[in-house]
Amino acid sequence: MTGVGRRVGIAAGIARVLASQGWDLALSHWSAYDARLHGQARPQEVEEIASELRARGATVEVFEADLAHPDVPGQLLASAGRRSPVRALILSHAESVDSSILDTSLDSFDRHFAVNARASWLLVKAFAEQFPESLRGLGRIVALTSDHTVHNLPYGASKGALDRMVLAAAREFGDLGISSNVLNPGPIDTGWMDDSTRAALTARQPGGRLGTPEDVAAVVAFLVSGPGGWINGQLVKADGGFSA
Repeated sequence: MTGVGRRVGIAAGIARVLASQGWDLALSHWSAYDARLHGQARPQEVEEIASELRARGATVEVFEADLAHPDVPGQLLASAGRRSPVRALILSHAESVDSSILDTSLDSFDRHFAVNARASWLLVKAFAEQFPESLRGLGRIVALTSDHTVHNLPYGASKGALDRMVLAAAREFGDLGISSNVLNPGPIDTGWMDDSTRAALTARQPGGRLGTPEDVAAVVAFLVSGPGGWINGQLVKADGGFSA
């Protein structure tokens, strides 16, 4: 699983549920991005997450990985699969810096596509290349996506590219028995909302509350389960009705 850098993040919530269900986990993060986006780096936070997951019974490996470099995705899959093949790939990383059509820089646009689109393609490719015949029918790919594009151009556009690639994998990897889906969780408060944003988004939720990482984790856990494999090639909106 990529993007496991903060205790309050969606990926950490997914990891907790999967560890409790018996999965062993290889987690990647990139401290420099967390420092740039959130104003500080807390590399110890990843180890705190890993310790919590190990206490739940999981074997956990942690990798620092700058997915903007094209060699890193393949290296990450090779490292994660040293002991045994990787059976599920969960893409929860993202470059996400707000900017609009008129003020997005070339550097920002290119970096968003390098991390959100190109790295995701290379991770999916490496996952399929290492996937063994002995696990046929048990392979799973789940990618986290978003509809947020207005005033968030490079993020939204690169997530759109991610969607198309992951959905294509449902067809292209059918002979490998790999199910591949995209999950849009809607707005999840992981520390990025101010009070006015939180109030406005909560007002749009039919159930009167925002989603949590645990809500997302429950859906991901089903998609990577045995029965969840029958869901394939879908962009699933599990957002509490936000998009209705």
